[in-house]
Amino acid sequence: MATMRKKLTVAMLTTAIGLSLVGCGSGDTTPKAAGQSSPNSAGSAAPASTKPVKLRIMWWGSQPRHDATLKILDLYTKNHPNITFEPEYSGFDGYIDKLTTQAAAKNAPDIIQMDAAWLADWNARGQLADLSSINVSDIDPKLVESGKYKGKETAVPLGGNAWGLIYDKGSLDKLGIQLPKEGITWDGFFKLAKDIKGKLDKDHYVIGDFARNRDMYTSYQLSKGKGYPVTPDGKFNFDKDTWLEWQKMADDFRKAGIIPPADVSVSDVDLDPKQDLMLTGKVIFKAAHAAQASSWDSLKPGSIGVYAMPKDKEGGSWLKATFFFSVSQDSQNKEEAKKFIDWFVNSPEAGEISGTTRGVPVSNKILAQLQPKFSAADKLTTDMIGMATQGAQQFNPGAKGWNNFDTKDYKTITESIMFGKMKIDQGFDELKKKAAEYEK
Repeated sequence: MATMRKKLTVAMLTTAIGLSLVGCGSGDTTPKAAGQSSPNSAGSAAPASTKPVKLRIMWWGSQPRHDATLKILDLYTKNHPNITFEPEYSGFDGYIDKLTTQAAAKNAPDIIQMDAAWLADWNARGQLADLSSINVSDIDPKLVESGKYKGKETAVPLGGNAWGLIYDKGSLDKLGIQLPKEGITWDGFFKLAKDIKGKLDKDHYVIGDFARNRDMYTSYQLSKGKGYPVTPDGKFNFDKDTWLEWQKMADDFRKAGIIPPADVSVSDVDLDPKQDLMLTGKVIFKAAHAAQASSWDSLKPGSIGVYAMPKDKEGGSWLKATFFFSVSQDSQNKEEAKKFIDWFVNSPEAGEISGTTRGVPVSNKILAQLQPKFSAADKLTTDMIGMATQGAQQFNPGAKGWNNFDTKDYKTITESIMFGKMKIDQGFDELKKKAAEYEK
């Protein structure tokens, strides 16, 4: 594992917040009442079984999350000597493709970090094990419910998160600009962007190109009171006038130098020190999740600010679980995998190491334990969640079967528009035509 640490590179990551009381569990997978301790928590005696077990575990994230997770795995093995781990970790790009390929070959890791957007498809294919025996009695019921499928828990939430804006505070300070404390409307935000551009040279921009950012458009349509572009039951609900307005605005901003040229935008790689346009000083604002804030701050210390997504008739931000841990249905070590997840979410020791690397802890008890020690970067996460809470939308984890539409088709069509290969009106027609392949 030491060798793997040396090979670590900074990677990007790419989520209803639950801040409820969590007990000090557990390798014991029997549900317990609040406050009841677990016999197999780290620092207690090792489990009765001494049969050697190696658990494969896979996650994506940034350097701080990698480091924290590896330390947590070491601690678990120290207190459960018969349990060792084979970690697989990376940035977000390519993560789900690799994982899907492994699962199709029935070779997925035992423990998998999952995003809410993937759960509908994975559950429909029967690829996730039943985790109902894990102690979630003290986790916020809304968070617990978000990991259920047909009444069974198949994904255990790991933290609280919010969707909003992240920005280069140092650049705004130099320009003498302060954002309104009470939030900002879309009209106000776009006017501000134009004003900022007037103070920048031609090779510096204000906002990361939002034309291909599916989640940012979702914020815009939601704030207009027109609902999610794809409904939870899998119906195409992109409002044509709103989407055309959004893309036309992006085109105008690109021509005005408020957002970068298309070739510059597609080279943008979140959290890559050499390719992230905000880290390299090329743009000031990007859309992001609160759980990512500390990672950006670690690369540009003291210069990162967080903000709620702009609003209109309604708010443009939402609250969600950061990610989940699931267990592969094909795992030969389901029970040991469940014991580890139970301990991971309920243990103060694990919480101490993890900090906010997976979002705000789901346990009020652990949060209270950690807050006095929070760094300025950690506080960015809680600040964004606080800003997003007022007027936050109900999170939609995505409809069954639509993942490729969201992550691939939408990007392909919008990039064709960005590069002038497709008219905006034609783009909407293509979007609707492609969506018809996913509608049931």
